[in-house]
Amino acid sequence: MAKLSEIDTAAIPGGRGHLRLLQRDDEFSIRIAGKPGELMNTRLHGSEDALAELACARVAAHSAVRVLVGGLGMGFTLAAALKSLPAQAEVVVAELVPGVVEWNRGPLGAAAGYPINDPRCRIIVDDVVAVLEQHPGAFDAIMLDVDNGPEGLTRKDNDRLYNAKGLQTIQEALRPEGVVAVWSAGMDPAFSERLKRAGLCVEEHTVRAHRPGKGARHTIWLGW
Repeated sequence: MAKLSEIDTAAIPGGRGHLRLLQRDDEFSIRIAGKPGELMNTRLHGSEDALAELACARVAAHSAVRVLVGGLGMGFTLAAALKSLPAQAEVVVAELVPGVVEWNRGPLGAAAGYPINDPRCRIIVDDVVAVLEQHPGAFDAIMLDVDNGPEGLTRKDNDRLYNAKGLQTIQEALRPEGVVAVWSAGMDPAFSERLKRAGLCVEEHTVRAHRPGKGARHTIWLGW
């Protein structure tokens, strides 16, 4: 089998290194330059789909539903949200790395069906924390797939999204009866307790990276 070959890199704002985009035929991989392993792969997106499906199932019937996806990645969470929501919905995506948006406009976007071209989608190139702070009471659902979950790999600054102050910011950005969904590569009992201390009702779901029922086990928290 041919090796994955690097086709582009993208700077992470703040001088925090680079992301690498690799390709082998119709398979793509995103990795952090200088670190082992990969952040995501187009062959393994079952848990990213589940992030949107679990969150949107709770709010799809809301009037003029509006949701936020934190982290565009390879576009699979966005695609699943659009599939789960009505024609009148709005899906806002906050993506920190401009290069990731451009990758999704290019050949990478075909893997998820180019969801950023859907008229219901609006891309904001900014830190998701800033977007949350700028939109109080704006979203029925907030779906966060930022870094590798509460234990960030790309930016230590992502801790401020998952600490007590960050959870307060998230809650303030939700509409009444809104829900937050958080993706993680693994279990984190301390984060579950943090969500509860923030006053949220919490469900913890174990989902698989590849469907049906295959691949690594990832965690999704729902809080409302």
